[in-house]
Amino acid sequence: DRIYALDGLLKNSKHPVALTRIMQELECAKATAKRTIHRMRLYLYAPIEYDRKRNGYYYNNREGEHPYELPGLWFNTSELHALLTAETLLEQVDPGIYQHQLKPLKKRIENLLDQTGEPHQESKRRIRILAIAQRRFNNHIFRHLATATLQRKQLIIEYQGRSQNDNVTRTVSPQRLVHYRYNWYLDAWCHLRKAFRSFAVERIIHTQITNKKARNFSEKALDDYFASAFGIFSGEATDTAILHFTPERAQWVAEEQWHPQQQGQWLDNGAFELRIPYGNPTELIMDILKYGNDVEVIAPASLRQEIINKIKQMEKIYK
Repeated sequence: DRIYALDGLLKNSKHPVALTRIMQELECAKATAKRTIHRMRLYLYAPIEYDRKRNGYYYNNREGEHPYELPGLWFNTSELHALLTAETLLEQVDPGIYQHQLKPLKKRIENLLDQTGEPHQESKRRIRILAIAQRRFNNHIFRHLATATLQRKQLIIEYQGRSQNDNVTRTVSPQRLVHYRYNWYLDAWCHLRKAFRSFAVERIIHTQITNKKARNFSEKALDDYFASAFGIFSGEATDTAILHFTPERAQWVAEEQWHPQQQGQWLDNGAFELRIPYGNPTELIMDILKYGNDVEVIAPASLRQEIINKIKQMEKIYK
């Protein structure tokens, strides 16, 4: 940690750094600070020199040479904790993804933490994620999708739709992998349909990466199609839902983000009004119904009527 901190201090300082400041930043005594400087010079070949006139230490990156870098990959304790936490989060969100590839890295992180006297065994016990309604998918296929997306390669996929039993083979240009409500989706340009499509990863049963370059689109074009409306259903927003939440539920909803372009305001009676742009109402209806009698759809009339129809159908079941 001291070597890492001293390296950052010397790199980020425009002028030679006084020994007193080094002691302060490294939180150590004078002898320890000097010993750290000596070890960096001796074992890590750090070009640390002392400027008598300005009474400080600096990196002597001579003209024409690259700036000095610590050999290998260095982390301080907090960064090691962050890496271990991120690995634990990934393992709990989707067990098996890159598990084989990350296992050696995780072991090295744990060994480094052991050397610093920091416990690492608590990470799994102290971090808990409840992945509700998570659908299983093939990890090998996911890694293919990730590779093609990052390397900008076209993919041949075999996709099994939910509404049809027949499998469809198509070539796509992957754009984004999206993790939404504990499930993965592939946003892509479909060369068969000549349009954007969103594919549920668990419904992709075969993949093949081609050597052809994927077709690229701007961030704005992707957001306009995939993110302008509420939910995972793609397409542009065509309506705005106006929802009124009861005062009892309002304090919770006011802190939630349903959509990046949502608008909300408090009403005089303590209720909360939420306005959400949407296109396909399927997912929005599901979210509205889960609030029961704590929410009322004010507009549009078509959405209000769909909610009424759902309630009537539910009433028939429970009569």
